Amino acid sequence: MKSRFVFRTFSRLVSTAIIMAFAFTAFAQTTPPPTVPDTSKMTYNQMSQGLKLYVYPAKGQSQQQQKEDEFECYKWAIEQSGIDPLNLPKVEAPPPQTGPTGGAVVGAAKGAAAGVAIGAIAGDAGKGAAIGATAGALAGRRAGKQAQAQANQQAQASAAASEQAMKDSFVKAFSVCLEGKGYTIK
Repeated sequence: MKSRFVFRTFSRLVSTAIIMAFAFTAFAQTTPPPTVPDTSKMTYNQMSQGLKLYVYPAKGQSQQQQKEDEFECYKWAIEQSGIDPLNLPKVEAPPPQTGPTGGAVVGAAKGAAAGVAIGAIAGDAGKGAAIGATAGALAGRRAGKQAQAQANQQAQASAAASEQAMKDSFVKAFSVCLEGKGYTIK
């Protein structure tokens, strides 16, 4: 009787483990391998043209030799720069800032202070403070929104600059390799 209980418990554990192993395998996310261009379908200068480079075979290399050299340099540039232009890592800017900026509160305080001074001269400091606070809040809110928009634009520009720096690093390595193989690059 006791051995049956142990057997059932053991078989349940084993079957649960097997099911979990299949589930983890089925739902595991795999990173696709880096894509290497299919050189059989490429033209002799497709890589250099894609990088907006002009490559001249200064030592009389054939088109087939240039194609092979460009492919070798492509692989070498990936190793050296750590960047694959066909699989660039996405540099994302932080999400845009939204919501209250605090500018309305600061503007209201400044407007109220100015309104009190103006209202005191006109004879009703309370009314002057209320008008000044309203005007200051509107101006402060507008200034806060403008500051947010400017910060968002700067974040986008920074992300774009990071992507361009990665591309430039690869192009530099690719160019150095081709120059070492006797090509002139501009």
